[in-house]
Amino acid sequence: MSDSNIASISSKEQFHKFVQLSNDKLVLCHFTAVWAPQCQQISDILVELSKNDEFKSVLFAEVNAESLPELAQEYKVSSVPTCLILAKGKICDSIEGANVSQLTKKVREYAFKKFPLSVDTLPGNEQNSGSDLNQRLQKLINKSKVMVFMKGSADAPRCKFSRQLVDILSNINCKYESFDILEDEEVRQGLKLYSNWPTYPQIYVEGELIGGLDIVKELQETGELKATLKVE
Repeated sequence: MSDSNIASISSKEQFHKFVQLSNDKLVLCHFTAVWAPQCQQISDILVELSKNDEFKSVLFAEVNAESLPELAQEYKVSSVPTCLILAKGKICDSIEGANVSQLTKKVREYAFKKFPLSVDTLPGNEQNSGSDLNQRLQKLINKSKVMVFMKGSADAPRCKFSRQLVDILSNINCKYESFDILEDEEVRQGLKLYSNWPTYPQIYVEGELIGGLDIVKELQETGELKATLKVE
């Protein structure tokens, strides 16, 4: 990003130094990717926020998540856009997706706190494994013969793994429906327990879990993918 109010991070060491030198200031870091149009929307918003005197106590930075995958992994960033709010080097909050109103609200809340209320704890990690959630998950899983739970949608994947899966399914003309787990934290966390599969994307066929991207790639290499997904 060319705006002088936004630090463009080009290395892991630069980011750590940037955070270390922030002292008592809040750090808002946007993990982005050139292929995701939602990221440009967030970038534009951050430029405006950085010019606002209301946020003069906030330091803004931008990281290309695909150019610095180790840094993204270190901070558990698995989709773009993701904005992290940090204080004293610790994560206070994480906002995934192009949710402009939530982002602005969160930055404003933390900007007026000398110390974050819940350092190191990301919001929404409570896991609901009750019967109501299980029934909802079963209904979603059986919504289509082939059902994909992913970050983003088939038209606009929001992580490289979901994007790769979409490309593979498109290449074999597989018909499927998808669910964006970034839009529903209850489903996102609950499905991990329900399926005993900790990562996304996840693909189901006739209500049965096939697995994630690695499994799909293995089936593709062995020539079993079409049969497994019941592609006619």
